Amino acid sequence: MVNSEKSSVMQSWLLRALLIMLLDIVVIGVAFFSAFLLRFDFQFSLVLSNYLDAYLLVVPITSIAAIAVFWIFRLYHSIWSYASINELIRMIGAWIVLGLGGLVFIIIDETAHSGGRSVPASVWIMGLFFAAMGTTAVRFVYRLMRHISNAHSSIGKAKGIRNVMIIGGGACGKDVIREYKASENLTSKVCCIIDDNAEKKGRFLEGIEIVGNRYDIPKMVGKYDIDDIVFAIPAASGSERKEILDICSNTGCKVRVMPGIYQLVDGTVSLKKTRDVQIEDLLGRDTVKTNMEGIRSYINGKVVMVTGGGGSIGSELCRQIAKAEPKLLIIFDIYENNAFWIEKELRDTFGEKLNLIALIGSVRNTNRVNSIMKTYHPDIIFHAAAHKHVPLMEDSPNEAIKNNVGGTYKMAEAALRWGVQRFVLISTDKAVNPTNIMGASKRICEMVVQMMDRRAQKQFDAGEVKVRTNFSAVRFGNVIGSNGSVLKVFEKQIAAGGPVTVTDKNIIRYFMTIPEAVALVMESGVYARGGEIFVLDMGDPVKIDDVARKMIKLSGYVPDVDIKVEYTGLRPGEKMYEERLMDEEGLRKTEENPEISIAEPIEMDDELVAQKLVELDEAAKEEVDNIRELVAEIVPTYKPVKN
Repeated sequence: MVNSEKSSVMQSWLLRALLIMLLDIVVIGVAFFSAFLLRFDFQFSLVLSNYLDAYLLVVPITSIAAIAVFWIFRLYHSIWSYASINELIRMIGAWIVLGLGGLVFIIIDETAHSGGRSVPASVWIMGLFFAAMGTTAVRFVYRLMRHISNAHSSIGKAKGIRNVMIIGGGACGKDVIREYKASENLTSKVCCIIDDNAEKKGRFLEGIEIVGNRYDIPKMVGKYDIDDIVFAIPAASGSERKEILDICSNTGCKVRVMPGIYQLVDGTVSLKKTRDVQIEDLLGRDTVKTNMEGIRSYINGKVVMVTGGGGSIGSELCRQIAKAEPKLLIIFDIYENNAFWIEKELRDTFGEKLNLIALIGSVRNTNRVNSIMKTYHPDIIFHAAAHKHVPLMEDSPNEAIKNNVGGTYKMAEAALRWGVQRFVLISTDKAVNPTNIMGASKRICEMVVQMMDRRAQKQFDAGEVKVRTNFSAVRFGNVIGSNGSVLKVFEKQIAAGGPVTVTDKNIIRYFMTIPEAVALVMESGVYARGGEIFVLDMGDPVKIDDVARKMIKLSGYVPDVDIKVEYTGLRPGEKMYEERLMDEEGLRKTEENPEISIAEPIEMDDELVAQKLVELDEAAKEEVDNIRELVAEIVPTYKPVKN
């Protein structure tokens, strides 16, 4: 089937190429005949009697030479409905070559006829000039006719046609407009352009007028009866993007966004790359910058293990680790489907360049963990395996303790036993003054990391181990696009026509994209010296209700009219706002990256905590009812929300 389609496409292209070749021959014939007529004052009989042989010699030679040169310059390979300056430059280049060839022919012709010529030089010059103009016109006339046709059909708003506003009068906006005009399948028409450069106002881009700046958007939406808006400024800063999209959200138009310039990997712009507005567009901050060289330096050539490697954070960790070319990447996950898909993705992306293995198992299984350590001897462990859903863990608190606390403790002990160089725990801002069992369990995990780091230092100082295992944790808030994220829920609810459910009108959260969070997690490993809890700068918090309403508006709907917003009340264990650190921790920024800060460790009795951890693990396995009270003995700041 695929071969048949390829054959059909090839045949279609050959037919078009042959047609253009035939037109080139006709144009060259007409061009040189016109040159002869013009040279001899349109005395047709004189041309026929004295120069017919010369004409019959010149036209075939020029035609063959032109077709050969045009082929070399790939002028039979272009899609002429998209003809642009690139095709024009190639045409000019081809005719410069043909002109030089004509000059050589004139010299040879004059030499062969002892100072005379079979073809006057003026005929050669005019013939080549007319032929150049004619062959160029053949290639651009199709686009011209389509432009005239589109302009004619754009008078008034036809039924079923959606009027489009482009934001951005630069190269990206130009490409988007051209694609709208060239496509026969789109039922949309670009009506106006918005650009903040005052010098551009009143000027035209691809025949479309630039009508004003961002503050003119609402007025121009009404004037041109706009249905859709395309944001086409890939290089816009986060704050600029947010401000413009905030204006667009009040127009009632469907808004599409061209990805940021860093996402346009191949540099090409296409309507297929436009996407719906996402939460990162509304956060109003730029993508964080990371120390990629530092990250690469400590991962390159190392055996790296990612627990929970198939999850939202774990899978992105695997992607970014793979780019740093580790000696071996171990994906460890209890859920085989997740492990399968991230393994497949990485093998498809990196092929034989990446040494990779996916292993199934639980961080709660001591024998399985030790078996992996003994076999592969990882140098670095990123511990992302955890139960994270707050409401689910409130209903299954013992499972939160078994997996989060027990799994972290067993992984940390194994790391120390087998001489792992670095152990990095993925934590959460919900660990700060927790009101739910999930957050409290992650706070205990942070305590485990700091306790194990002190134990590692003692063992190293005593000469009991050859490698000083470096333990650290990274604490951050909500990540955009993670499994179960509220924003994913909003997207599905909007697509289903609503209602969109928000727990409380005043609830606020910090957000960061998964790649940003993971890059900072990996960078924190560069600065870790042992026992740190790194706190990521998540920017300014946002009201979830505002986000929900903007997402509805930018999808072309009116909140509470087209799609209802319902308030369901705080869920068990849920806070109105999250905190980044406890009062007694303090905070100091790393000198290398202002986006990463370090929380000062809180003093604790390691022996007492270790004893409590054993008791807590046993209690969780026995499915006791008072697990929250036992957790509160270890985490004094744990204040369960009473519902």
